[in-house]
Amino acid sequence: MLLKNKIVIVSGIGPGLGSKLAVEAAREGAAGVVCGARSADKLDDAERRIAELDVECQVLKCATDITDRAQCERLVARAVDRFGRIDALINSAFVHGEMDYASTANLDEWKRPIDTNLIGTLKLTQAVLPQMKAQNGGAIVMINTMAVRAVPPLGEAGYAASKAALAVSTKYLAKELGPHRIRVNTVHMGWMWGAPVQGYVAWQASQMGISESQLRAKIAEGIPLGDIPTDDECARAALFMVSDYASAVTGAALDVNGGAWMP
Repeated sequence: MLLKNKIVIVSGIGPGLGSKLAVEAAREGAAGVVCGARSADKLDDAERRIAELDVECQVLKCATDITDRAQCERLVARAVDRFGRIDALINSAFVHGEMDYASTANLDEWKRPIDTNLIGTLKLTQAVLPQMKAQNGGAIVMINTMAVRAVPPLGEAGYAASKAALAVSTKYLAKELGPHRIRVNTVHMGWMWGAPVQGYVAWQASQMGISESQLRAKIAEGIPLGDIPTDDECARAALFMVSDYASAVTGAALDVNGGAWMP
């Protein structure tokens, strides 16, 4: 089991990757999963999914808006009070913002994704650092996007800019925190077959007048592995980066996209 007996915080619990990260952490042996999200119903859903696994994993739910430093600190304090340590933080919370282009975007709209994806993520990261330093170790992974690697045909300029800034910040964190045995890495996700992408495919297929399976096949044409990876698969790749199997890895970026983008 990748995460046997570890205590893992997952931010951004939602219908897609966030919930899968929490569920797969429990499946991989985590002793405790601390779930953060702005919506209580999403936290309840993640707890229910973990309970269905019938594994020995305690779940701590904490409604958290990561743009609020006090809420980040409360989440961490509750985790430490309950479990006594924090082994891993998976920063999955995000705001996509407008589908826009850098040349024509309303730049004031970029503040929302930057405030959450960059500043909010760093606020939660800073909140866990005192505990990780005190225990002389920990692992942090930033969930990032393939849109930072290659410009997509759809406009995602503001979202990609916020995530690109986070990718650079990750390298700084890795160097600064290495002496404390705290590892910090990035995982760049591409297409993920889960609730958000399924909803997009259903909408886009109707707009194009084709079936959902036809559109999925069209997207898969650009993926060497031949299909859109599931969000379960992508979650497990992220969990690897906070596991002991990646104990020598920090400041790295892992591309999880079925080969859709290669350096």
